[in-house]
Amino acid sequence: MHIVYVSDGKAGHRSQALGLYKAIQRQSEIDVTFEEVPIEKLPVFGLFFSFRKNQYEAIKNTPDYIFGVGSHTQLRVLLLGKVFPKAKTVILMKPNFPFTWFDHVVIPEHDGILEKGNVILTQGALNPIVNEGRHQKNRILIALGGSSKRHHWNEKKVLSAIQEIIENNRDADVVLTTSRRTPSDFLSTLKEAPFSSALQIFPVEKTPQGWIFEEMQKAEAVWVTEDSVSMIYEALTAGCKVGVIEIDRVKEDRITWSIEHLCQQKLVSRTLRLEDLATSTAFKEAERVATYLLAP
Repeated sequence: MHIVYVSDGKAGHRSQALGLYKAIQRQSEIDVTFEEVPIEKLPVFGLFFSFRKNQYEAIKNTPDYIFGVGSHTQLRVLLLGKVFPKAKTVILMKPNFPFTWFDHVVIPEHDGILEKGNVILTQGALNPIVNEGRHQKNRILIALGGSSKRHHWNEKKVLSAIQEIIENNRDADVVLTTSRRTPSDFLSTLKEAPFSSALQIFPVEKTPQGWIFEEMQKAEAVWVTEDSVSMIYEALTAGCKVGVIEIDRVKEDRITWSIEHLCQQKLVSRTLRLEDLATSTAFKEAERVATYLLAP
C-alpha cells in the first residue's frame, strides 16, 4: 500500500499526515509506504494534462491513498485523484470544495460540521504520537505557548500558575519548556522568581526536534497554556494527565469552545494539583480514523 502526501511544507500539517500514515501502517497487514511530494512539484496545469494516465513524473509509485492538509493542497489532491482514479483522496481539514469531491474528509469536531457521508470528525488535529507506556510517577512537564489570535499572554497569570504547580506538587520533578510564541523576556523574569530553583528549564530554541514528544512519553502529567490547543491533544494522545493553564482570551470561538468541551468531558482539567487531574484515557484519534479508512 502506498500513500502520497501533498505537502505545503508546514510542520503542523505534516504531523497530521504522518499521524494517519503511521496509524494505517500499524493496522495494515501489508507493507505501507509514504511519499511526500511538495506542491511546487505538482503544477496544476501539468496535472490537468495527466488525467487517467496513472502516472506523473513527481510521483514515484502509484498511490492507494492521496493525503492533503492545507488550503493550497486541496486542488492538487483532487487533480491527483483524476490522474490516479483508483486512489482514495483524503483531505485532513474542512475543504473549500464540496465535500463529496473527496473520498474522505477528516475534520476536527470544533469546526461545527456534521458527521455524515464521507465526513469523519475527530477531537483535535491528528498527530503521530502513541502512548509508549513510559510515564514516570511525579514527573511533570509544563509547556508554555504565548499570544495568538484568540489569546493574549498574561505574565502574571502564568507565573502564578507555575508557582502553584510547584508548591502543590513538592515531590515532583518539574520540567518547563517554551514555544516560539513565548515572550522573549519571560524566562528572565521566571528565573528571578524564588520558586524557579525547583524547575528544570529548557528553552525551545535549545531543544532538538522531537524533544517535547519524548518528554511527554516520560511525564505523568503535562500542563499546557490554553492557547496551545494542538499540544493539549498531543499530550492526551501520549497518555498523560493534562492540565490547562489559563491566560487571557481575546475572543471566543469554536477553538476555545473545544477546550471547554474537553474540560466537560473530564479529559483535561484546570486544577494545578497533580492528584486532582483527570485520569489519563486511551486517546487514539489517528487509530480510529485509520480503522475507518481500512474498513472493507
